[in-house]
Amino acid sequence: MGRLIKNHWARLIILTASAYQIGGAIEGFIWPKVFWDFMTDNLNGAVNPIPVLQILNLIMGFVGIAWEWPLKYFAGSLPHRSIEFRLILYPLSALLSMLLYQGTDPAMYYLIGVGVYFWAYSEGEVVCTEPWTLPKRSEYKV
Repeated sequence: MGRLIKNHWARLIILTASAYQIGGAIEGFIWPKVFWDFMTDNLNGAVNPIPVLQILNLIMGFVGIAWEWPLKYFAGSLPHRSIEFRLILYPLSALLSMLLYQGTDPAMYYLIGVGVYFWAYSEGEVVCTEPWTLPKRSEYKV
């Protein structure tokens, strides 16, 4: 049995969260609702009449998919290989997703994925320059 490569596992979790976030944003265009409207009506302006929150969720969902399943010209670049950038961006995606009623499940997935990425970062894992490959022995710290 091999070692668990946590950044690959986190990548799958974030891909799932991003796909759900895109679906929630599209559903939010049809049924605009803020998750926290049972406490206050102050956030309703973010979804109706101009769908700002839905557009931001759609953009962040596409960014998550594009980052975790990169195109050839983006794969191997500094932002793609950096776990630190992911640890900054994905909590913001989770926050935006948490505000939209249809995005509460992706927010939970984002938080779990961030936790797994932090675990990978704390153990010294690296993201390979070519997606979905195993790190070389010199790249991986034991």
